[in-house]
Amino acid sequence: MPFRLGPTELIIILVIVLLIFGAGKMPQIGGAMGKAIRNFKSGISGKEDASDDLTEDLKLEEKPEESKSKK
Repeated sequence: MPFRLGPTELIIILVIVLLIFGAGKMPQIGGAMGKAIRNFKSGISGKEDASDDLTEDLKLEEKPEESKSKK
């Protein structure tokens, strides 16, 4: 039995997530999910090492935080 989500179900899930986390956290959650999917796909395909990609993402996340603390 395949598990399929239609547009209505996706909208309901999005509304529930929005209510739980709030609008401010949505970009962070979306970015984290995108990174997770990207790392998963690269691990499956074997094109790139997922740990290298994760390390690059962590370095990119550290830079904006450093600039905020200097202000």
